[in-house]
Amino acid sequence: MGRLIYLLDTNTISEPTKLLPNQNIIEKLDAFQTQIALPVFAIYEMVQGAYLLPESRKRTRILYYIENVIAGLPVLLYTKDAAYWHGMETARLQSIGKSPAFIDAQIAAVAKANNLILVTRNTEDFKNFADLKLENWFI
Repeated sequence: MGRLIYLLDTNTISEPTKLLPNQNIIEKLDAFQTQIALPVFAIYEMVQGAYLLPESRKRTRILYYIENVIAGLPVLLYTKDAAYWHGMETARLQSIGKSPAFIDAQIAAVAKANNLILVTRNTEDFKNFADLKLENWFI
């Protein structure tokens, strides 16, 4: 395994489950496969999304992907360091009138606590976090 550099948001790691996935994502996942990790919350969001679907080929495909493809990736937990940064950063943002989504703040905290670049399509959702490195592989 290479040195971890990237933490993938749910919208990035779930892209290969689409019928017509973004080719930039497919190429980057292949190129950086030993340098990527997932926040534990991405597993939660993908499983939740799959089970919200009716029983179908799509649901089966997503569950297969979760259990057989991304199961081999490192999954990073929400640690004490992440919780501390999360609390501090959320308080700072709230004091300036910004209220990030709780799960986005948790994902940002896992990236920050592990000194990783967060890869997401939703850079707008994360742009106000202090000193958080972001990349968008969709473009």
